Amino acid sequence: MQTKPYRIGTRGSPLALAQAYEARDRLMQAHSLPQEMFEIVVLSTKGDRITDRPLSAIGGKGLFTEELEAQLLSGELDFAVHSSKDMPTVLPAGLTLSTFLPRADPRDAFIGGKVDKLSELPEGAVVGSSSLRRQALIRRLRPDIEVVMFRGSVQTRLNKLKEGQVDGTFLANAGLMRLGMDDVATEVLSVRDFLPAPAQGAICIEQRENDSRISDLLAPVNDRDTVDAVACERAFLAALDGSCRTPIAAYARCFNERLSFSGMILKPDGSKAFDIATDGMRTEAVKLGKWAGDKLRERAGSGFFEDWS
Repeated sequence: MQTKPYRIGTRGSPLALAQAYEARDRLMQAHSLPQEMFEIVVLSTKGDRITDRPLSAIGGKGLFTEELEAQLLSGELDFAVHSSKDMPTVLPAGLTLSTFLPRADPRDAFIGGKVDKLSELPEGAVVGSSSLRRQALIRRLRPDIEVVMFRGSVQTRLNKLKEGQVDGTFLANAGLMRLGMDDVATEVLSVRDFLPAPAQGAICIEQRENDSRISDLLAPVNDRDTVDAVACERAFLAALDGSCRTPIAAYARCFNERLSFSGMILKPDGSKAFDIATDGMRTEAVKLGKWAGDKLRERAGSGFFEDWS
């Protein structure tokens, strides 16, 4: 019987903490355990500390996980809670993403300063975003808009917007909902018009492989629909690249025993894009995602990827 608290690793932003608390609360309920049986361990990551440069310039997605994964491997943490969209497609040896909580809203939210919708921004307006996918989609929809790099926590970005540094910005609607701040969104964009990042809206839990004690603890909170949808999206991502240097969008949904998938790759300036849609049995989620990624790479041709460096 477990006598010491389970140690849950997380980043320290308000959103990361909200996600860790959600995982803890679901585990408390699933196992009828008191809060004292879980200890939230906050670690600062390189991605949190360096906010003045794009992720692609300082190493990509792994910058948000390196410190947490080191303590997982050393046994100092029992498991770590992450935003699934921040996770590289290749993990350090000995670690696995074993668990996905039920996915929240996958859509992107636009927060306007003086207007409510992206389409209402005047010509030459400035929009802030750190995501290459969002930057490319914005430029594709509104090539007249200037897009600037915009990093930091949810609160930091909203403060910059209030200060008038930009005319609008984008955030994941799931993050706003988890913070109880979804009322700040002035427009929630449809998946059809603004395809989300692979795994957006899903919380994942990373643990050591072959740690049956933790696997048994986490199993009751694992959501099958999210597992299969995210597996498809991450397979698509892995087939194309999977780093923060690539404008890639993807979204899968499960319907009974079937799964539908939509994916897109874009030039960073939004001038060119290729998209794909498919469906199949959810038991073949990984195969469907990989097929879609391979098919888009083939259709786009090697020259399409020259800017992805």
